[in-house]
Parts: sequence; structure tokens; C-alpha cells
Amino acid sequence: MLEVGAFEAKNKLGSLLDRVEKGEEVRITRHGKPLARLVPDVPQRDVAAARAALERISANAIAAKAGPFDWEEWKAYRDEGRK
Repeated sequence: MLEVGAFEAKNKLGSLLDRVEKGEEVRITRHGKPLARLVPDVPQRDVAAARAALERISANAIAAKAGPFDWEEWKAYRDEGRK
């Protein structure tokens, strides 16, 4: 992680943002003490939406009377084409 002082960060913000855009994190310090971090903006996971999707999938499986999921059967399907 790149570490820069606040004065330098102010003067080189554009180039620091270019580095962050490429995935790098930048720590900004003031008098040698960590003050802030510039990090890439990644989408946050929506836990409520994921749970709602899981509920819909479960309800559909029950409605289709799919029965229990058999991991061994699906692993055999997966491995069938690998021989």
C-alpha cells in the first residue's frame, strides 16, 4: 500500500486516483500518522437481496417437488465429461 502525506496527496490527487482506479490502495498520513485511505469503489453485497433470492429458489424447488439435492449425483454429472 502506497503511503503519502496529506500535502503530497493534495498536490497529486489526480495521479493517486489513477492508481486507485487500477486497484491500488493509498494511505494518507498527517505528521506520519494514518489519516485516511483511498480505496477502489467496489459494489457492496446486498445481503437482503441474496436471502430473498435464496428463498425464491427454495420455494421454486419445493413447488417443483425436486426433492433433496444429491451432491454425489451432480459430481458424477460434472465428472462424466472429464474422462
